[in-house]
Amino acid sequence: MSSYTSYILSTFVSLGAILLLAFVVVYAGRKLGMGRGHGPLEIVGQLPLDARRSIYLVRIGTSVLVIGSSEAGLVRLGDLSPEDLPETPDAKVRFADVMGRVMSKRSESDSSGGES
Repeated sequence: MSSYTSYILSTFVSLGAILLLAFVVVYAGRKLGMGRGHGPLEIVGQLPLDARRSIYLVRIGTSVLVIGSSEAGLVRLGDLSPEDLPETPDAKVRFADVMGRVMSKRSESDSSGGES
């Protein structure tokens, strides 16, 4: 075997060993829970508006915040009451359904507030 062939072979063997090690580290990290959030903070909904803008529903303890995300950073858009969200965390929450409920409650309170 020429020195060039042995150099190429050892390069590929080294690359394979590094890729295998990286895979093992990532797999073990996921199993140990690395990269997951801890504590009372939980994202319960997301609505991507375009490639760089999104709206998130974030539960912090018992309150739910509506957060806007863009190139400029994060902005708090408002609050939701916890009863506007389903109680089971495994239930699929459609962001449009939650916002529709909130907007209908807001329009009802605006129309009843103007009549008194």
